[in-house]
Amino acid sequence: MRQFAPACFRFTETQPTPRIRITIPPELETRLRAQAQMEGLSVEAYIERLVSADERAEEELTSAALEGINSGEPLEVGAGYWEEKHRRLDEQLKKTGSQ
Repeated sequence: MRQFAPACFRFTETQPTPRIRITIPPELETRLRAQAQMEGLSVEAYIERLVSADERAEEELTSAALEGINSGEPLEVGAGYWEEKHRRLDEQLKKTGSQ
């Protein structure tokens, strides 16, 4: 494994930029560099984009979970529930000729 160039993370304008070193396998480094180059980014900018996308995805998942929790009364879901769901879906598919 090879040590990768340090990554920068800015906390505030007045603090010095902290740096960290990470060690990654050569195959991952090759993939990171290739993806960054394809997107016209530095490896650092590409990693920052990945982290931001991950944070947004986590926020969206949390929001969807809270929406589900707050969507109404909970349902009792068992084998009968799913059998009825399948039966209704089969009926709808037969009506539309999609089966």
